[in-house]
Amino acid sequence: MVHFLHPGHAPRNIVPPDAQKDALGCCVVQEEASPYTLVNICLNFLIANLEKLCSERPDGTLCLPEHWSFPQEIADQFLRMMTWQGKLTDRTASIFRGNQMKLKLANIQKAKISTPAFIKAFCHHKLIELNATAVHAVLPVPDILSGLCSNSWMQQNLQCLLLDSTSISQNSRVLFFGQLTGLCVLSVFNVCFHTEDLANVSQLPRLESLDISSTLVTDISALLTCKDRLKSLTMHYLKCLTMTKPQILAVIRQLKCLLHLDISDHKQLKSHLAFHLLQQKDILPNIVSLDISGSNCITDAAVELFIRQRPAMQFVGLLATDAGYSDFFTTKQGLRVAGGANMSQISEALSRYRNRSCFMKEALYRLFTETLSMKVTMPAILKLQKNCLLSLTNSRILVDVPFDRFDAARFVMRWLCKHENPKMQTMAVSVTSILALQLSPQQTAHLEELFMAVKELLAIVKQKTTENLDDVTLLFTLKALWNLTDESPAACKHFIENQGLEIVIQVLETFSESAIQSKVLGLLNNIAEVRELSSKLVTEDVLKHINSLLWSREMEVSYFAAGIIAHLTSDRWLWISRDVQRRILLQDLHSTIQNWTSSSCKMTALVTYRSLKTFFPLLGNFSQPEVQLWAVWAVYHVCSKNPSKYCKMLVEEEGLQLLCDIQEHSEATSQAQQIAASILDDFRMHFMNYQRPSLC
Repeated sequence: MVHFLHPGHAPRNIVPPDAQKDALGCCVVQEEASPYTLVNICLNFLIANLEKLCSERPDGTLCLPEHWSFPQEIADQFLRMMTWQGKLTDRTASIFRGNQMKLKLANIQKAKISTPAFIKAFCHHKLIELNATAVHAVLPVPDILSGLCSNSWMQQNLQCLLLDSTSISQNSRVLFFGQLTGLCVLSVFNVCFHTEDLANVSQLPRLESLDISSTLVTDISALLTCKDRLKSLTMHYLKCLTMTKPQILAVIRQLKCLLHLDISDHKQLKSHLAFHLLQQKDILPNIVSLDISGSNCITDAAVELFIRQRPAMQFVGLLATDAGYSDFFTTKQGLRVAGGANMSQISEALSRYRNRSCFMKEALYRLFTETLSMKVTMPAILKLQKNCLLSLTNSRILVDVPFDRFDAARFVMRWLCKHENPKMQTMAVSVTSILALQLSPQQTAHLEELFMAVKELLAIVKQKTTENLDDVTLLFTLKALWNLTDESPAACKHFIENQGLEIVIQVLETFSESAIQSKVLGLLNNIAEVRELSSKLVTEDVLKHINSLLWSREMEVSYFAAGIIAHLTSDRWLWISRDVQRRILLQDLHSTIQNWTSSSCKMTALVTYRSLKTFFPLLGNFSQPEVQLWAVWAVYHVCSKNPSKYCKMLVEEEGLQLLCDIQEHSEATSQAQQIAASILDDFRMHFMNYQRPSLC
């Protein structure tokens, strides 16, 4: 993909490539082949080493060295890069206090910073633009507005405010924008923004551009207050409107200064507003951009007539409609079309609809269809399709499509260790977790990148735990560690050497979600299976957590905790001075298994194994019936859920005889014998014609 040549850095420009003029991507190739600027390299170094370079205030926040000073452009870029890399927190945002940084264009989108940190760090600057898109809920919209309005200079001079997908506390009602008299551009896409809020905003004396998409506005009549100055209006998916179509059109008709109007909608809603708009001759005389993607009953003839009556038009959005297919849309000079009729329209749609999942899905589907017969590489198209990398995280592709998985794993692990931005990091750990199971234990052991990958994955887990952030990246990372250590003593050794045990104990102490607990315990099961490392688990701290989780109501959690205890207690040498504790654990193990509903339990997720050999020493352990019972229970579970895989594996790995021994051995418990008999019965049912040794 695009930024692999320079991993760890943000994109060098935010201007999307022009796939119409440069479909073969000559400019993209030239751009990506060029080095990063010295400024970018320096700022990335500063961000990576911020903790070392800064001092700490008494409240735990960071402070720049006294003699440091950043010009405004560099300060803006520094903040933008920190935000992009997910490094903007209460602790780091404090470097923007005081006058060492002079911000003008502040980007804090998706940052997790509190209201006090936001006010102290940003509300004393002379900002003309603030992008607070999707900031964490600890910084709600009313607090942002209050902070901005506390600065009299910003009241008059803040020009652009982006609050898309930002939260509003439940006790808030009307949002007060009135003091921000300098505001020209406001976006409240996907915000709890009501009709009364629109009335408040429409009175802003300089407002020219407004996005109220996906809000709770029911009546847009308040827009008439700013009809003589509003130039751009975006109201995509305005799902709560209660006005009739003639009433809506009557308002739009009076917005004579509009240059851009977006009334695109989800196709499933079958909106007819655009259909009626196209029939009007005395509406939008100065319009240059109209987006009606997703609208119903749109025809080429109606759109063509509308555009011919307004020759200044430069863009029309027609994706997910029945229009855009006539020759008019390819021959009209100066007209750009976002649609699905050809590669040019698809490229425009990919560029325009980056934040609208409904249209991105449609555009990607059209792109897939269009490229089935394509025989040339088009980098400019690829650069517009952010989902190329996301597609690689599809387990179906990673499992079923033939390619060199060893080289792919090496590549992704190197990529993971380059400290990509959070989104790329999530994809990297996801791909790593899936590819790890596609490699043989021998291949895993020969991965030169294995040590650094385990270290990086543990660093991610530690960071997420410290931040108390149980997001999808944490789950993917724990899964990646679990899969990498599966039958891989080398990976298990790297895990122990990098304080992995201490880190996952901290995870168990921080999070109580069963999805997290089961992944940690699955990982510890892998460690327990390695004889030379299992002693590391026989500590009071570890055993306390495992024994507690043994009694969990969640089946997966209890199952994995039981597995760890079974493996550890099967080795008597680990318990020379702790035999009493060992016997108590065995009693608890037996009691827990008795409480499980049946040997064919209804676990939410099927536990998978690349081999059943790790169970064989436990199946043959007649001196410890509790251990043997867990092992035979586990084998029956996987064989009953996926007999075509695991019954065949039992034969190939010569495990059937062990089950026969249990069934006939006088020291085996009746419960273990019963379960062993059930496994053999299942085997006979599914593999009567399979070449196998004779069964007992």
